[in-house]
Amino acid sequence: MARVSMSRRVTFSSGHRYWDPSLTTEQNRKRFGAWASPYNHGHNYVLWVTLSGDVDESTGMLVNIKRVDDLLRAKVVHVLDQRSLNDEVPGLMGFSVSGEQLLLWLIRALALDGTMTLPAEIGGEPNTRLFLQRLHLAETETLSAAYDIPRAMLTLTRTYEFAAAHRLHSPSLSPEQNRRLYGKCNHEAGHGHNYVLEVTVGGEPDPETGWLMNLTELDEVVEREVLDRYDHRNLDVDVPELAGAPTTSENVAKAIFARLSEAIGARLKRVKLFETARNAFEVEAS
Repeated sequence: MARVSMSRRVTFSSGHRYWDPSLTTEQNRKRFGAWASPYNHGHNYVLWVTLSGDVDESTGMLVNIKRVDDLLRAKVVHVLDQRSLNDEVPGLMGFSVSGEQLLLWLIRALALDGTMTLPAEIGGEPNTRLFLQRLHLAETETLSAAYDIPRAMLTLTRTYEFAAAHRLHSPSLSPEQNRRLYGKCNHEAGHGHNYVLEVTVGGEPDPETGWLMNLTELDEVVEREVLDRYDHRNLDVDVPELAGAPTTSENVAKAIFARLSEAIGARLKRVKLFETARNAFEVEAS
């Protein structure tokens, strides 16, 4: 029997803060940067839960989605929605709650052993065993965390934008070959894109901040290594690491990964470059 997976989306609103009351204001600001505050701020969190299992032959379903919704409401929404995570949620109280820490809490809340077993005999249905595969938690449109259960990998993804111009042209091809291959993208005057860049890091959260990587540090690295070099530039002319090769998004993504890998090290897991809303290219660490 084939094993399939399904993902269900749930939302909740919660407040939290990055602040350690045992530290001075200066020490908190040194630890948490611009996010340090003794007062809460809030997010409309979006959580995607991915489950896998065997399709029931009689119903054609992996599971009745209503049962998943009931479980997520009981374990997630009713516990977290309209709550101060630092003050009201057991297991999170006393911590400066990052998205990564909240994601790990969610995994424990849903399935301590890495599986999810729905309650038996709900609405006359037999007990269904579902495996928890992945959780993805978006804190904002530009900041999210994910946990891959089979690989036991926790990741943090930050999103950036830059605008750049280029012309698709290969020096190893004839003018006619270039025109046939790249079409209008080979126009001599070039064209531009509003690129969207996702940078994903992984590892273990820092015990003091709860972050996989200090967000200020990550932003500064991406600003220096990518945005300052690529934004409002002609990729064919202004970016040395792209010289002599077609400035396809594949090559741009590879060049960005190489620069960030040198600056960030093994924590860098993936970069994903959106050339348009319809085209995206990924480079992953091997």
